[in-house]
Amino acid sequence: MHAELRWPHGGGIMIGTCDPESPFAQQKGSASNYVVTDEPDALYERALAAGAESLYAPQDQDYGSRDFVVRDPEGNIWSFGTYPGT
Repeated sequence: MHAELRWPHGGGIMIGTCDPESPFAQQKGSASNYVVTDEPDALYERALAAGAESLYAPQDQDYGSRDFVVRDPEGNIWSFGTYPGT
């Protein structure tokens, strides 16, 4: 199984499930990711509907971002927010 993250203007990331037979295998739940989004509230609802566990709901941060954090079914941590970095 795998997931894909696509950007509206092209490009994206493909993410594979943990496969212990792979030479690149890592322990389940060992990844932590941050993804920029323009619509954190809608994405939060989609993540929950897809089986993610909420670690915290969308909230405004003091540095200007609106973000949330979920854990996927394999235990990986995903942070999503409007902060694009520098």
